[in-house]
Amino acid sequence: MILILAVVQGITEWLPVSSSGHLVVVQGYLGLKVPLIFDVALHVGTLCVVLMAFREDVVKILKALIRLDFRAEEGKLALFIVMGSLPTAVIGFLFHNVFEALFYNVLAVGIALLINGFLLYVSGQGRGSRELGFLDSLLIGTAQGVAITPGFSRSGFTIATGLLMGVKKEVSFVYSFLLSMPAVVGATIVESKDLAVGSQDMTVLILGVVTSIVVGYVSLKILFRMVMKERFHLFAYYCWIAGAIIIVFQLFQ
Repeated sequence: MILILAVVQGITEWLPVSSSGHLVVVQGYLGLKVPLIFDVALHVGTLCVVLMAFREDVVKILKALIRLDFRAEEGKLALFIVMGSLPTAVIGFLFHNVFEALFYNVLAVGIALLINGFLLYVSGQGRGSRELGFLDSLLIGTAQGVAITPGFSRSGFTIATGLLMGVKKEVSFVYSFLLSMPAVVGATIVESKDLAVGSQDMTVLILGVVTSIVVGYVSLKILFRMVMKERFHLFAYYCWIAGAIIIVFQLFQ
């Protein structure tokens, strides 16, 4: 079970098709329930992938913070990450119960995937040519907060928002995943407070997390190529097909 969920998480965490939505569907149709310890471990795995893929950017940002140099590009980026994290935190706090209820609603996931597909498709019209600004960071952070909804893709919403705002595609991509780090750390802390480690098979758990990291790293590289080649919007077709199938199945089962 854990390996199946790890592969699903590894693929969908990075591609703009909603990992949370896919986990809701897999759990709903297969009758599976993700143990809390596995969910927390996946957050750690997600953080590892981001650190591996963007290690140079992270190091530069940390050096700028140590020097308190907010005039350098890395220092500005650190401020943008803080600015973008604020709306995410507010939305997550205010609508926590709403988001939690949606994690048990497969039909809602299908509808959300259709909306997610629409946003991805229209983002293909974005031809960004400028650097990130404070307003961009706030809007992208708001998009990240809304994307807590199962069926909405965090990477899809944040990258698409950047592209539609006219931000360079590479900048939108990098900022999207650097912005995910505080959100992942926050989610890990929140979930860990209720964590009670029982008799989980730690070998299988570790294997599942490693699997999600390896698959996730490959998926992240694929996504980067798609964004750079301006094919990001093509993921919309998958979201529409998957969403339509889920809705039809739920309505007529």
